[in-house]
Amino acid sequence: MLLNYLPILIFLIVAAAVAVVLLTLGTGIGRYFARFHDDKAKRAPYECGFDAFEDTRSKFDVRYYLVAILFIVFDLEIAFLFPWAVSLGRIGLAGLVAMGIFLAILVVGFVYEWKKGALEWD
Repeated sequence: MLLNYLPILIFLIVAAAVAVVLLTLGTGIGRYFARFHDDKAKRAPYECGFDAFEDTRSKFDVRYYLVAILFIVFDLEIAFLFPWAVSLGRIGLAGLVAMGIFLAILVVGFVYEWKKGALEWD
């Protein structure tokens, strides 16, 4: 039974050996034959083409993340609307009610976020 898996084992060993050889040769030889060499200016961090204003590890305001999460949640709502609209003729009134409940829950969540001020930039 294990003899049936021998070709797979040989394939994995050969693939791993080829990967190790290529990675070893690529990093050593590629340094000498590279068209452009690495320099200090190329490795420097930058923002929009010029030097950074401050430390690159500074923390972002949590509002950026909150708006991004809200965008994803309400964008996925549209992804659920397309298949529902295509199959509305087959699912009938039950599908219409289910989508109405789904949209009502999302509207309640949207109003809650609006009232909490999550959509304000000030």
